[in-house]
Amino acid sequence: MHEVSLCESTLEIIENQAQQHGVKRVTGVWLELGALSCIEESSLRFCFDIVCRGTVADGCKLHIIHRPAKAWCWDCSKEIEISQHEAQCPECQGLNLRVDSGDSLQIKELEVE
Repeated sequence: MHEVSLCESTLEIIENQAQQHGVKRVTGVWLELGALSCIEESSLRFCFDIVCRGTVADGCKLHIIHRPAKAWCWDCSKEIEISQHEAQCPECQGLNLRVDSGDSLQIKELEVE
């Protein structure tokens, strides 16, 4: 379950930002989750709650922003959105795709007190 290590890394970034800006409590976190990130949302939420206990982010609300992946179709020369690995181009049904984005997890916003 790689969600635990992802949440630990996320919390480390949150704590660093809180310390840099003199924040005592983080009340909300917005994470952007790419469609190809292979992260199970329910596991991420569960792990995030556990990892945040007793920290500056204890009890904060986790908001997930889902982002489709972007790919380039070599067959029809169009940029497309895909939502899973091994997808085909929605324009030409080609399978010759170059995935350009959609496999990441990023902190987009923090809400603080």
